[in-house]
Amino acid sequence: MLPVYQQYIKSELLPCLGAADRHIRSTVGTIISVVVQLGGVLGWPELLQALVNCLNSNDLNHMEGAMDALSKICEDIPQVLDSDIPGLAERPINVFLPILFQFFQSPHPSLRKISLGCVNQYIMLMPSALYVSMDRYLQGLFVLANDPTAEVRKLVCAAFVQLIEVHPSFLEPHLRNVIEYMLQVNKDTDDEVALESCEFWSAYCDAQLPPENLREFLPRLIPVLLSNMVYADDDESVVEAEEDGSLPDRDQDLKPRFHTSRFHGSDDLEDDDDDVVNVWNLRKCSAAALDILSNVFGDEILPTLMPIVQAKLSTSGDEAWKEREAAVLALGAIGEGCIIGLYPHLPEIVSFLIPLLDDNFPLIRSISCWTLSRFSKFIVQGIGHQKGYEQFDKVLMGLLGRILDSNKRVQEAACSAFATLEEEAAEELVPRLEIILKHLVCAFGRYQRRNLRIVYDAIGTLAEAVGGELNQPIYLDILMPPVNYQVAAIVKFRQGPVSTARVLYIYSTCFGYWILPICRTCISEVHRYHPKSTIGKDNCFLYLVDPVKVGVQYDKEFIVCSLDLLSGLAEGLGSGIESLVSQYCLRDLLLHCCMDDASDVRQSAFALLGDLARVCPVHLHPRLSEFLDVAAKQLETPKLKEMVSVANNACWAIGELAVKVRQEVSPIVVRVISCLVPILQHAGGIGKSLVENSAITLGRLAWVCPELVSPHM
Repeated sequence: MLPVYQQYIKSELLPCLGAADRHIRSTVGTIISVVVQLGGVLGWPELLQALVNCLNSNDLNHMEGAMDALSKICEDIPQVLDSDIPGLAERPINVFLPILFQFFQSPHPSLRKISLGCVNQYIMLMPSALYVSMDRYLQGLFVLANDPTAEVRKLVCAAFVQLIEVHPSFLEPHLRNVIEYMLQVNKDTDDEVALESCEFWSAYCDAQLPPENLREFLPRLIPVLLSNMVYADDDESVVEAEEDGSLPDRDQDLKPRFHTSRFHGSDDLEDDDDDVVNVWNLRKCSAAALDILSNVFGDEILPTLMPIVQAKLSTSGDEAWKEREAAVLALGAIGEGCIIGLYPHLPEIVSFLIPLLDDNFPLIRSISCWTLSRFSKFIVQGIGHQKGYEQFDKVLMGLLGRILDSNKRVQEAACSAFATLEEEAAEELVPRLEIILKHLVCAFGRYQRRNLRIVYDAIGTLAEAVGGELNQPIYLDILMPPVNYQVAAIVKFRQGPVSTARVLYIYSTCFGYWILPICRTCISEVHRYHPKSTIGKDNCFLYLVDPVKVGVQYDKEFIVCSLDLLSGLAEGLGSGIESLVSQYCLRDLLLHCCMDDASDVRQSAFALLGDLARVCPVHLHPRLSEFLDVAAKQLETPKLKEMVSVANNACWAIGELAVKVRQEVSPIVVRVISCLVPILQHAGGIGKSLVENSAITLGRLAWVCPELVSPHM
């Protein structure tokens, strides 16, 4: 935009700060913030004085308009006001902060709210102006603590939470009063105020402040948390939980699920953000606070907690189901932190929870699944004796029964709990594989679109837990027929090839060679429901590795998932994958993916490169130097922290290649060392996995090329 037009827009905006229509004032504030983001304050010298004039005008419209613009600048680009501006005697924040403090006492709630929100934006940055004015700021917070406007009280709580997180020393002289206040507003009639105050307890514990400051308040705090863990009458979860599991999922219930690229290392992340009912609220925040308090204070909280829990559990009648549900939630929340005190009573606790899996109320059934999963380690440890063995079987069969529940919420909770039990039980599941698989297969015919994903994950977890035990014809015969049918159903639902490849990936890791006919069947179904493509029944593998060539539009998510599928096949087939991939241009396609603009694609491509290096390095040999070069480039990027997952997989792949090709890796050894040594020297903020893989790869390079590595050590 030409400067003359920019100047015209700026000149027209300032007079509108005091517009009578608040919508106009709000729009003007948004535009001003955007203009400042693009050109800075220096490019608009009139702005700051105009804002000061409006704030000092005593006209409500002008004050609100200026405050709105200022709040958006503070939220979007707070550092702009804490910078030296040529031509100004002091930083803008030094001018505005005293004015904002004055508005804490404004008779207008809107101005009190916005001014406090502006100052709160600077807690993290902590400019010197706020640092030296901290006493005044805290006094202002104490005055506003009992403000009649809920939005102001919420911001007061937010300020205390942020201060305890990043600058707890400021609150130490006032800590007792702050804790007392937060305890009181944790019972506020406004749920948003209560929620914001509830965040304080977790923040306090995370700040690693002395526990004794909080200890004396526990007998009063724990009952408040338990009270707030009871479902509210208007909680959407209560309404949604009554939905029949046979009702088709609505499109708005299906949160887009993007495949996560494979990541080699100890920081693997799971996608657990797929719960459409997972809205943060007072109930969940209170449970989280109880969880972290139990980890800090351990069994100390049991004398206060357990009588309340027992009282809630002993209530009877349909009208008291929410109290019982909250008590079960509390048991799960303390399952880790109070395990020593609970341990002697766990057999009785588990025995009490098992019948609740059949409770009339779906939310009690679902929370019982979760709480049982919190005690999975204990349940599995008991298998060694007869009573423990019987209890494990009851829990296992109880969860399998709930997997086939008619309620969607219970289905989801049961699958998740069963996956946790799978991880703990591992080989103990082998004698029960047939009954487990039959239940999971039965779920295929009952579940709607969303929960089907969870079944696939449960089967994937089962495969990891029992290893090769699952790769037997008897189990394949159970799983494959419904999978064939389900693939067709998945393709019909608009999740398309990404979900298909995801299913294939899970099964490729389970069944190795057995999956190849299924691959062809799956792609035949894709062809059937996507007739515009030129995919033939014999082109399934080419479809996976080069969809563009067979007439399918490039899709990053699909490419990522397909690369991960190929990694799964490499894992399942081992060296047997070589004869399969040699029929196609996989080597060239993989090199192309390693140079893709999308970091997700590169991340999965280098994961596949490492997997292929382990099982069929000969296949990579003709373009080995190019693979090594492009992998080394991932470690040389100045944006290493932003691309840490790509760099991690590239580093891992170099190490795998080095072990297989040995001296042939020598051309890039010095380059790679020059990248790995700084990573190890400055490990902070880079990520544990990249540091670990850097050390491992450096060791492997030293093993195969000691003469090149030793001068740099």
